[in-house]
Amino acid sequence: MSTDKLIRMANQIATFFEVQPGDGAASVAAHINDNWSPPMRAELLAMVASGASNLHPLIVAGASQIRPAPGR
Repeated sequence: MSTDKLIRMANQIATFFEVQPGDGAASVAAHINDNWSPPMRAELLAMVASGASNLHPLIVAGASQIRPAPGR
């Protein structure tokens, strides 16, 4: 999957959860953990770690709750 598509998908999820009640960062992380494959999660976490500036703040805030790919 292209990096741009991954970022777009993550940002769409974050935009949805930012207006929902509760902890938006935790909700974003839970959704990604439940629905994204390990390689997709690993790529997203790598982007967060590199300081990608085009990620929604809820993605960055919830990154510590996103499960890394096995073996990482």
